[in-house]
Amino acid sequence: MAKASLTISSKNYSSWSLRGWLLTKFSGLDFEEIVVAPDDPSARAEILLLSPTILVPCLRHDGATIWDTLAIAEYLNELFPEAGLLPKDLVARASCRSVSGEMHSGFANMRSALPMNLKAHYPDFKVWAGARADIDRIVTIWRECLAASHGPFLFGKAPCMADAMYAPVCSRFLTYNVKLDPACAAYCQTVMAMPFMKEWVEAAKNEPDEVEELDVEF
Repeated sequence: MAKASLTISSKNYSSWSLRGWLLTKFSGLDFEEIVVAPDDPSARAEILLLSPTILVPCLRHDGATIWDTLAIAEYLNELFPEAGLLPKDLVARASCRSVSGEMHSGFANMRSALPMNLKAHYPDFKVWAGARADIDRIVTIWRECLAASHGPFLFGKAPCMADAMYAPVCSRFLTYNVKLDPACAAYCQTVMAMPFMKEWVEAAKNEPDEVEELDVEF
């Protein structure tokens, strides 16, 4: 199979890059990692939520160029159905697509109020009302998925597309010390303990670059 490449931006700040990277790792596709510096104008616009289009991550493989995270997930699922990016059960698969799509297109208040920053920790962070509504909806999704699948991941024993989509949220909740019920807190711990997640976090902490707008004192 042709060698693939995945273009991403900052591992510390880019939630979309993390999603695409996890999806590709989960699939088992061998790929070359291409990192765009955070000071690149398009990467900076994506990280700061200033761009109407998100062009990272971008997967290139066998003549295909895919720059939408859900499209990357669907492409990889077709290539590697045995990887389990989507559940085998019809109802669970529809639910997985639904909650992944909700993450893909929603929660703008939470995104802007709690930007991803793996190096930071704000134990006394105050969540404003608009972001709180988004957080409440996310934990509702998690509770419902975990109750139906019996965990430890959203749709069962192994991580799938939905877990890749919500992994950056787990990191945000830790950065900003968001209080969670035991089931959701355990889910966050499960996601953060994944070897792929540990690899990403370690690389993020070693990044020398900083985006000043996301390193303010809260």
